Amino acid sequence: MSFCTNLGCLHPQNPDTSQFCASCGKPLLLKDRYRSLHQIGRGGFGRTFLAVDEHLPNKSKCVIKQLCYPATGENLRRVVQLFRQEAVHLNELQHRQIPQLLAHFEQEQQFYLVEELIPGQSLAQEFQEKGVFSATEIWQVLKDLLPVLQFVHSRQLIHRDIKPGNIMRRYPGQDLVLIDFGVAKQITATAFLHTGTTIGSPEYMSPEQTRGKAVPASDLYSLGVTCIYLLTGISPFDLFDVTSDRWAWRDYLPGGHGVSPHLGEILDKLLQNALSQRYQSATEVLQAINSDPQPARKKPVNTLISETGVDYHQLRDLLAGKKWQQADQVTWAVMCQALSKPVGSYLFSSEFQRFPCEDLQIIDELWTKYSQGHFGFSMQRQIYENCDRDFGRFCAAVGWNIPHSTALTQKLTFHISAPTGHLPSHLWAGGTQLWRHIGALAARLATCYDVVEID
Repeated sequence: MSFCTNLGCLHPQNPDTSQFCASCGKPLLLKDRYRSLHQIGRGGFGRTFLAVDEHLPNKSKCVIKQLCYPATGENLRRVVQLFRQEAVHLNELQHRQIPQLLAHFEQEQQFYLVEELIPGQSLAQEFQEKGVFSATEIWQVLKDLLPVLQFVHSRQLIHRDIKPGNIMRRYPGQDLVLIDFGVAKQITATAFLHTGTTIGSPEYMSPEQTRGKAVPASDLYSLGVTCIYLLTGISPFDLFDVTSDRWAWRDYLPGGHGVSPHLGEILDKLLQNALSQRYQSATEVLQAINSDPQPARKKPVNTLISETGVDYHQLRDLLAGKKWQQADQVTWAVMCQALSKPVGSYLFSSEFQRFPCEDLQIIDELWTKYSQGHFGFSMQRQIYENCDRDFGRFCAAVGWNIPHSTALTQKLTFHISAPTGHLPSHLWAGGTQLWRHIGALAARLATCYDVVEID
Protein backbone atom coordinates (compact mmCIF):
# COMPACT_ATOMS: atom_id res chain seq x y z
CA MET A 1 0.00 0.00 0.00
CA SER A 2 1.21 3.51 -0.87
CA PHE A 3 -0.38 6.37 1.03
CA CYS A 4 -0.65 9.83 -0.49
CA THR A 5 0.49 12.58 1.89
CA ASN A 6 -1.37 15.36 0.08
CA LEU A 7 -3.57 17.00 2.72
CA GLY A 8 -6.42 17.51 0.28
CA CYS A 9 -6.46 14.01 -1.18
CA LEU A 10 -9.84 12.30 -0.74
CA HIS A 11 -8.65 8.76 -1.54
CA PRO A 12 -5.01 8.48 -0.45
CA GLN A 13 -4.66 4.65 -0.66
CA ASN A 14 -2.77 3.41 -3.73
CA PRO A 15 -1.13 0.16 -4.92
CA ASP A 16 2.38 -0.65 -3.69
CA THR A 17 4.18 0.15 -6.93
CA SER A 18 2.32 3.32 -7.89
CA GLN A 19 4.40 6.40 -8.58
CA PHE A 20 1.52 8.89 -8.62
CA CYS A 21 -1.70 9.06 -6.64
CA ALA A 22 -4.65 7.79 -8.66
CA SER A 23 -6.95 10.25 -6.87
CA CYS A 24 -5.10 13.59 -6.86
CA GLY A 25 -2.16 12.91 -9.20
CA LYS A 26 0.53 13.96 -6.69
CA PRO A 27 3.87 12.06 -6.59
CA LEU A 28 3.82 9.26 -3.99
CA LEU A 29 7.58 9.25 -3.37
CA LEU A 30 8.69 12.05 -1.11
CA LYS A 31 12.02 13.50 -2.17
CA ASP A 32 11.97 10.75 -4.86
CA ARG A 33 12.93 8.35 -2.08
CA TYR A 34 10.47 7.82 0.79
CA ARG A 35 7.23 5.90 0.24
CA SER A 36 4.53 6.38 2.85
CA LEU A 37 2.73 3.11 3.71
CA HIS A 38 -0.01 4.28 6.05
CA GLN A 39 -0.83 6.93 8.60
CA ILE A 40 0.04 5.99 12.19
CA GLY A 41 -0.74 9.20 14.01
CA ARG A 42 -2.26 12.65 13.84
CA GLY A 43 -1.89 15.61 16.16
CA GLY A 44 -1.88 19.36 16.39
CA PHE A 45 1.39 19.64 14.47
CA GLY A 46 0.43 17.35 11.59
CA ARG A 47 0.55 13.68 10.69
CA THR A 48 2.89 10.73 11.16
CA PHE A 49 3.39 7.94 8.63
CA LEU A 50 5.11 4.58 8.54
CA ALA A 51 7.31 4.62 5.44
CA VAL A 52 10.11 2.83 3.62
CA ASP A 53 13.32 4.22 2.20
CA GLU A 54 13.39 2.92 -1.36
CA HIS A 55 16.97 4.08 -1.91
CA LEU A 56 18.25 1.40 0.46
CA PRO A 57 18.60 -2.21 -0.77
CA ASN A 58 16.58 -3.61 2.15
CA LYS A 59 13.98 -0.83 1.92
CA SER A 60 14.24 -0.29 5.64
CA LYS A 61 11.27 1.22 7.44
CA CYS A 62 11.26 4.69 8.95
CA VAL A 63 8.86 7.28 10.36
CA ILE A 64 7.86 10.41 8.44
CA LYS A 65 6.37 13.43 10.19
CA GLN A 66 4.50 15.91 8.06
CA LEU A 67 4.22 19.32 9.71
CA CYS A 68 1.11 21.36 9.07
CA TYR A 69 0.86 25.03 10.00
CA PRO A 70 -1.55 27.90 9.34
CA ALA A 71 1.19 30.38 8.46
CA THR A 72 1.41 33.01 5.74
CA GLY A 73 3.59 36.00 4.87
CA GLU A 74 6.16 37.03 7.47
CA ASN A 75 4.97 34.37 9.88
CA LEU A 76 5.60 31.72 7.23
CA ARG A 77 9.15 32.99 6.74
CA ARG A 78 9.78 32.70 10.48
CA VAL A 79 8.40 29.17 10.47
CA VAL A 80 10.68 28.16 7.58
CA GLN A 81 13.71 29.64 9.31
CA LEU A 82 12.84 27.95 12.59
CA PHE A 83 12.25 24.61 10.89
CA ARG A 84 15.73 24.70 9.40
CA GLN A 85 17.37 25.78 12.64
CA GLU A 86 15.58 23.22 14.78
CA ALA A 87 16.23 20.42 12.30
CA VAL A 88 19.94 21.18 12.60
CA HIS A 89 19.65 21.04 16.40
CA LEU A 90 17.81 17.72 16.27
CA ASN A 91 20.47 16.34 13.99
CA GLU A 92 22.96 16.99 16.79
CA LEU A 93 20.98 14.83 19.23
CA GLN A 94 22.99 11.68 18.66
CA HIS A 95 21.88 9.49 21.55
CA ARG A 96 20.85 5.85 21.56
CA GLN A 97 17.67 6.71 23.49
CA ILE A 98 16.53 9.33 20.99
CA PRO A 99 15.34 8.43 17.47
CA GLN A 100 17.91 9.44 14.91
CA LEU A 101 16.91 12.19 12.49
CA LEU A 102 17.54 10.71 9.04
CA ALA A 103 16.44 13.61 6.85
CA HIS A 104 14.50 16.87 6.75
CA PHE A 105 13.16 18.64 3.70
CA GLU A 106 10.43 20.85 2.24
CA GLN A 107 8.21 19.68 -0.58
CA GLU A 108 5.25 21.53 -2.07
CA GLN A 109 5.16 23.96 0.87
CA GLN A 110 5.06 21.17 3.46
CA PHE A 111 7.79 20.32 5.97
CA TYR A 112 8.90 16.73 6.52
CA LEU A 113 11.08 14.99 9.09
CA VAL A 114 12.31 11.44 8.53
CA GLU A 115 13.24 9.59 11.71
CA GLU A 116 14.48 6.20 12.81
CA LEU A 117 11.69 3.70 13.53
CA ILE A 118 11.82 2.44 17.12
CA PRO A 119 10.50 -1.14 17.35
CA GLY A 120 8.52 -1.71 20.51
CA GLN A 121 5.61 -0.17 22.35
CA SER A 122 5.01 3.02 24.30
CA LEU A 123 4.54 3.07 28.05
CA ALA A 124 0.92 4.06 27.37
CA GLN A 125 0.45 0.83 25.42
CA GLU A 126 2.32 -1.14 28.05
CA PHE A 127 0.08 0.32 30.74
CA GLN A 128 -3.01 -0.75 28.80
CA GLU A 129 -1.70 -4.32 28.67
CA LYS A 130 -0.35 -4.85 32.20
CA GLY A 131 -1.89 -2.16 34.40
CA VAL A 132 -0.23 0.06 36.98
CA PHE A 133 3.52 0.10 37.43
CA SER A 134 5.27 -0.90 40.64
CA ALA A 135 7.57 1.43 42.56
CA THR A 136 10.54 -0.59 41.30
CA GLU A 137 9.45 0.00 37.71
CA ILE A 138 9.05 3.73 38.37
CA TRP A 139 12.59 3.87 39.77
CA GLN A 140 13.75 2.31 36.50
CA VAL A 141 11.78 4.80 34.40
CA LEU A 142 13.47 7.67 36.23
CA LYS A 143 16.93 6.14 36.00
CA ASP A 144 16.50 5.41 32.28
CA LEU A 145 15.07 8.78 31.21
CA LEU A 146 16.85 11.32 33.40
CA PRO A 147 20.22 10.87 31.64
CA VAL A 148 18.42 11.44 28.32
CA LEU A 149 16.94 14.71 29.60
CA GLN A 150 20.33 15.64 31.01
CA PHE A 151 21.77 15.21 27.51
CA VAL A 152 18.92 17.08 25.78
CA HIS A 153 18.90 20.03 28.17
CA SER A 154 22.68 20.40 27.93
CA ARG A 155 22.07 21.24 24.27
CA GLN A 156 19.56 23.96 25.13
CA LEU A 157 16.58 21.92 23.87
CA ILE A 158 13.35 21.14 25.70
CA HIS A 159 11.08 18.24 24.83
CA ARG A 160 7.79 19.93 25.86
CA ASP A 161 5.56 16.85 25.65
CA ILE A 162 6.78 14.10 27.97
CA LYS A 163 4.00 11.62 28.63
CA PRO A 164 3.56 7.80 28.53
CA GLY A 165 2.67 7.88 24.83
CA ASN A 166 6.00 9.53 23.98
CA ILE A 167 8.19 7.04 25.83
CA MET A 168 8.94 3.86 23.89
CA ARG A 169 10.32 0.60 25.24
CA ARG A 170 12.59 -0.70 22.52
CA TYR A 171 12.46 -4.37 21.50
CA PRO A 172 14.79 -6.10 21.94
CA GLY A 173 16.82 -4.55 24.73
CA GLN A 174 14.03 -3.06 26.85
CA ASP A 175 15.68 0.37 27.11
CA LEU A 176 13.43 3.43 27.07
CA VAL A 177 13.49 5.85 24.13
CA LEU A 178 12.14 9.40 24.21
CA ILE A 179 10.25 10.15 20.99
CA ASP A 180 8.33 13.03 19.39
CA PHE A 181 10.93 15.74 19.88
CA GLY A 182 10.50 19.45 19.95
CA VAL A 183 10.97 20.67 16.40
CA ALA A 184 7.32 20.15 15.53
CA LYS A 185 6.21 21.85 18.71
CA GLN A 186 8.56 24.78 18.23
CA ILE A 187 7.32 25.32 14.70
CA THR A 188 3.68 24.99 15.68
CA ALA A 189 4.23 27.42 18.56
CA THR A 190 5.62 29.97 16.13
CA ALA A 191 2.75 29.40 13.71
CA PHE A 192 0.28 30.05 16.51
CA LEU A 193 2.33 32.90 17.94
CA HIS A 194 -0.59 35.32 18.10
CA THR A 195 -3.33 32.86 19.02
CA GLY A 196 -2.40 32.05 22.63
CA THR A 197 -2.15 28.33 21.79
CA THR A 198 0.10 26.30 24.10
CA ILE A 199 2.06 23.28 22.98
CA GLY A 200 1.99 19.98 24.87
CA SER A 201 -0.52 17.66 26.53
CA PRO A 202 -2.53 19.62 29.14
CA GLU A 203 -2.68 16.76 31.67
CA TYR A 204 1.11 16.60 31.85
CA MET A 205 2.09 20.26 31.43
CA SER A 206 3.68 22.39 34.12
CA PRO A 207 2.00 25.64 35.21
CA GLU A 208 4.62 27.78 33.48
CA GLN A 209 4.30 25.82 30.25
CA THR A 210 0.54 26.38 30.16
CA ARG A 211 1.40 30.09 30.17
CA GLY A 212 3.70 29.64 27.18
CA LYS A 213 7.05 29.52 29.00
CA ALA A 214 8.83 26.17 28.91
CA VAL A 215 12.14 25.60 30.73
CA PRO A 216 14.13 22.41 31.44
CA ALA A 217 12.30 22.00 34.76
CA SER A 218 9.05 21.85 32.77
CA ASP A 219 10.17 18.52 31.31
CA LEU A 220 10.96 17.30 34.83
CA TYR A 221 7.46 18.23 35.97
CA SER A 222 5.95 16.27 33.07
CA LEU A 223 8.13 13.29 33.93
CA GLY A 224 6.85 13.42 37.52
CA VAL A 225 3.22 13.52 36.32
CA THR A 226 3.96 10.58 34.01
CA CYS A 227 5.27 8.59 36.99
CA ILE A 228 2.25 9.18 39.24
CA TYR A 229 -0.11 8.31 36.39
CA LEU A 230 1.72 5.01 35.81
CA LEU A 231 1.65 4.31 39.57
CA THR A 232 -2.08 4.96 39.98
CA GLY A 233 -3.77 4.65 36.59
CA ILE A 234 -5.72 7.82 37.43
CA SER A 235 -5.90 10.81 35.11
CA PRO A 236 -3.53 13.56 36.30
CA PHE A 237 -6.50 15.94 36.25
CA ASP A 238 -8.08 13.81 39.01
CA LEU A 239 -4.86 13.34 41.00
CA PHE A 240 -4.64 17.03 41.87
CA ASP A 241 -6.79 18.12 44.82
CA VAL A 242 -7.80 21.68 44.00
CA THR A 243 -9.42 22.18 47.41
CA SER A 244 -6.11 21.73 49.21
CA ASP A 245 -3.90 22.77 46.26
CA ARG A 246 -1.80 19.61 46.31
CA TRP A 247 -1.18 16.40 44.42
CA ALA A 248 -3.07 13.61 46.20
CA TRP A 249 -1.54 10.73 44.23
CA ARG A 250 -0.78 8.66 47.35
CA ASP A 251 -4.53 8.40 48.02
CA TYR A 252 -4.94 6.43 44.77
CA LEU A 253 -2.11 3.91 45.10
CA PRO A 254 -3.49 0.38 44.60
CA GLY A 255 -3.18 -2.09 47.45
CA GLY A 256 0.21 -3.74 47.58
CA HIS A 257 1.91 -0.94 45.65
CA GLY A 258 3.76 0.89 48.41
CA VAL A 259 6.07 3.79 47.60
CA SER A 260 9.11 4.36 49.77
CA PRO A 261 9.47 7.75 51.45
CA HIS A 262 12.56 8.42 49.33
CA LEU A 263 10.75 7.85 46.03
CA GLY A 264 7.74 9.78 47.31
CA GLU A 265 9.95 12.74 48.24
CA ILE A 266 11.52 12.79 44.76
CA LEU A 267 8.13 12.63 43.03
CA ASP A 268 6.75 15.38 45.27
CA LYS A 269 9.63 17.68 44.38
CA LEU A 270 9.26 16.95 40.66
CA LEU A 271 5.60 17.98 40.97
CA GLN A 272 6.06 21.31 42.72
CA ASN A 273 4.03 24.07 41.06
CA ALA A 274 6.56 26.74 41.97
CA LEU A 275 9.69 26.57 39.82
CA SER A 276 11.85 27.66 42.76
CA GLN A 277 10.78 24.59 44.76
CA ARG A 278 11.17 22.09 41.92
CA TYR A 279 14.32 20.32 40.78
CA GLN A 280 16.10 22.65 38.38
CA SER A 281 17.91 20.00 36.35
CA ALA A 282 17.97 16.30 35.60
CA THR A 283 21.37 16.22 37.28
CA GLU A 284 19.78 17.34 40.56
CA VAL A 285 17.22 14.55 40.38
CA LEU A 286 19.89 11.93 39.66
CA GLN A 287 21.89 13.18 42.63
CA ALA A 288 18.81 12.85 44.83
CA ILE A 289 18.23 9.30 43.59
CA ASN A 290 21.83 8.33 44.28
CA SER A 291 21.84 9.89 47.75
CA ASP A 292 19.10 7.71 49.21
CA PRO A 293 19.02 8.67 52.88
CA GLN A 294 19.48 5.43 54.74
CA PRO A 295 17.70 5.02 58.08
CA ALA A 296 19.88 5.30 61.16
CA ARG A 297 21.84 2.14 61.72
CA LYS A 298 20.61 -0.15 64.43
CA LYS A 299 22.36 -2.52 66.73
CA PRO A 300 21.69 -6.07 65.47
CA VAL A 301 19.19 -7.94 67.59
CA ASN A 302 21.06 -10.87 69.09
CA THR A 303 18.44 -11.92 71.62
CA LEU A 304 14.66 -12.05 71.76
CA ILE A 305 14.54 -11.44 75.49
CA SER A 306 15.33 -7.83 76.38
CA GLU A 307 16.99 -6.54 79.53
CA THR A 308 13.55 -5.52 80.80
CA GLY A 309 12.60 -9.21 80.71
CA VAL A 310 10.18 -9.03 77.77
CA ASP A 311 10.13 -12.19 75.64
CA TYR A 312 9.72 -11.49 71.90
CA HIS A 313 9.67 -15.06 70.61
CA GLN A 314 5.88 -15.06 70.15
CA LEU A 315 5.99 -11.78 68.20
CA ARG A 316 8.73 -13.15 65.97
CA ASP A 317 6.81 -16.35 65.25
CA LEU A 318 3.60 -14.51 64.39
CA LEU A 319 5.41 -12.12 62.07
CA ALA A 320 7.34 -14.95 60.44
CA GLY A 321 3.98 -16.63 59.80
CA LYS A 322 2.56 -13.41 58.31
CA LYS A 323 -0.14 -13.34 60.98
CA TRP A 324 -0.27 -9.57 60.95
CA GLN A 325 -3.38 -9.00 63.09
CA GLN A 326 -2.25 -11.25 65.91
CA ALA A 327 1.24 -9.76 65.72
CA ASP A 328 -0.29 -6.28 66.00
CA GLN A 329 -2.14 -7.30 69.17
CA VAL A 330 1.00 -8.86 70.67
CA THR A 331 2.96 -5.71 69.80
CA TRP A 332 0.63 -3.70 72.01
CA ALA A 333 1.07 -6.26 74.76
CA VAL A 334 4.89 -6.25 74.70
CA MET A 335 4.96 -2.45 74.59
CA CYS A 336 2.95 -2.44 77.79
CA GLN A 337 5.33 -4.97 79.33
CA ALA A 338 8.38 -2.94 78.36
CA LEU A 339 6.91 0.02 80.27
CA SER A 340 5.82 -2.21 83.19
CA LYS A 341 2.16 -1.49 82.55
CA PRO A 342 -0.69 -4.00 82.61
CA VAL A 343 -1.30 -5.62 79.23
CA GLY A 344 -4.07 -3.76 77.44
CA SER A 345 -3.23 -0.40 78.99
CA TYR A 346 -3.13 2.58 76.69
CA LEU A 347 0.20 4.29 76.17
CA PHE A 348 0.60 8.07 76.38
CA SER A 349 2.97 10.34 74.49
CA SER A 350 4.86 11.33 77.63
CA GLU A 351 5.73 7.67 78.30
CA PHE A 352 7.81 7.36 75.14
CA GLN A 353 10.52 9.49 76.71
CA ARG A 354 11.37 6.50 78.94
CA PHE A 355 10.58 3.67 76.50
CA PRO A 356 13.58 1.28 76.58
CA CYS A 357 15.58 1.67 73.39
CA GLU A 358 16.42 -2.03 73.19
CA ASP A 359 12.75 -3.03 73.31
CA LEU A 360 11.74 -0.42 70.77
CA GLN A 361 14.51 -1.60 68.48
CA ILE A 362 13.60 -5.29 68.77
CA ILE A 363 9.93 -4.60 67.96
CA ASP A 364 10.85 -2.41 65.03
CA GLU A 365 13.47 -4.76 63.61
CA LEU A 366 11.15 -7.78 63.78
CA TRP A 367 8.37 -5.93 61.93
CA THR A 368 10.85 -4.57 59.37
CA LYS A 369 12.52 -7.93 58.79
CA TYR A 370 9.44 -10.07 58.30
CA SER A 371 7.54 -7.52 56.20
CA GLN A 372 10.66 -6.91 54.07
CA GLY A 373 10.69 -3.24 54.99
CA HIS A 374 6.98 -2.67 54.35
CA PHE A 375 5.94 -2.25 57.99
CA GLY A 376 7.62 -1.08 61.20
CA PHE A 377 8.07 1.96 63.42
CA SER A 378 11.14 3.16 61.52
CA MET A 379 9.15 3.18 58.28
CA GLN A 380 6.38 5.16 60.00
CA ARG A 381 9.00 7.59 61.28
CA GLN A 382 10.41 8.13 57.77
CA ILE A 383 6.94 8.73 56.34
CA TYR A 384 6.11 11.15 59.16
CA GLU A 385 9.28 13.16 58.54
CA ASN A 386 8.74 13.16 54.77
CA CYS A 387 5.22 14.50 55.35
CA ASP A 388 6.79 17.45 57.20
CA ARG A 389 5.23 16.08 60.39
CA ASP A 390 1.80 16.87 59.00
CA PHE A 391 -0.42 14.36 60.73
CA GLY A 392 -3.16 14.51 58.08
CA ARG A 393 -0.71 13.76 55.28
CA PHE A 394 0.87 11.02 57.37
CA CYS A 395 -2.48 9.32 57.97
CA ALA A 396 -3.27 9.47 54.26
CA ALA A 397 0.14 7.99 53.40
CA VAL A 398 -0.12 5.01 55.78
CA GLY A 399 -3.84 4.42 55.26
CA TRP A 400 -5.07 5.57 58.67
CA ASN A 401 -8.20 7.46 57.70
CA ILE A 402 -8.53 9.40 60.94
CA PRO A 403 -6.67 12.70 60.61
CA HIS A 404 -9.66 14.67 61.88
CA SER A 405 -11.09 12.07 64.26
CA THR A 406 -10.33 11.15 67.86
CA ALA A 407 -11.86 7.69 67.51
CA LEU A 408 -9.36 4.84 67.62
CA THR A 409 -11.73 2.37 66.03
CA GLN A 410 -11.35 2.14 62.28
CA LYS A 411 -10.98 -0.58 59.70
CA LEU A 412 -7.37 -1.64 59.47
CA THR A 413 -5.86 -3.83 56.77
CA PHE A 414 -3.95 -6.78 58.18
CA HIS A 415 -2.33 -7.82 54.94
CA ILE A 416 0.94 -7.09 53.16
CA SER A 417 -1.13 -5.24 50.53
CA ALA A 418 -1.78 -2.49 53.10
CA PRO A 419 -0.03 0.84 52.46
CA THR A 420 3.59 1.11 53.51
CA GLY A 421 3.80 1.89 57.24
CA HIS A 422 0.18 0.84 57.91
CA LEU A 423 1.34 -1.48 60.72
CA PRO A 424 1.93 -1.64 63.65
CA SER A 425 -1.41 0.09 64.18
CA HIS A 426 -2.23 3.00 66.48
CA LEU A 427 -4.57 1.03 68.77
CA TRP A 428 -2.17 1.31 71.72
CA ALA A 429 -2.49 5.11 71.81
CA GLY A 430 -4.35 6.63 74.75
CA GLY A 431 -5.88 10.09 74.93
CA THR A 432 -7.45 12.21 72.24
CA GLN A 433 -4.43 13.57 70.39
CA LEU A 434 -2.96 10.71 68.40
CA TRP A 435 -0.68 13.08 66.49
CA ARG A 436 1.26 13.70 69.73
CA HIS A 437 1.90 9.97 70.09
CA ILE A 438 3.24 9.66 66.55
CA GLY A 439 5.54 12.63 67.11
CA ALA A 440 6.73 11.24 70.44
CA LEU A 441 7.37 7.79 68.93
CA ALA A 442 9.32 9.33 66.05
CA ALA A 443 11.41 11.41 68.46
CA ARG A 444 12.19 8.39 70.64
CA LEU A 445 13.22 6.33 67.63
CA ALA A 446 15.58 9.09 66.52
CA THR A 447 17.10 9.26 69.99
CA CYS A 448 17.48 5.51 70.34
CA TYR A 449 19.06 5.04 66.93
CA ASP A 450 21.53 7.85 67.59
CA VAL A 451 22.72 6.56 70.96
CA VAL A 452 22.61 2.84 70.37
CA GLU A 453 26.05 1.25 69.96
CA ILE A 454 26.84 -0.03 66.48
CA ASP A 455 28.52 -3.40 66.26
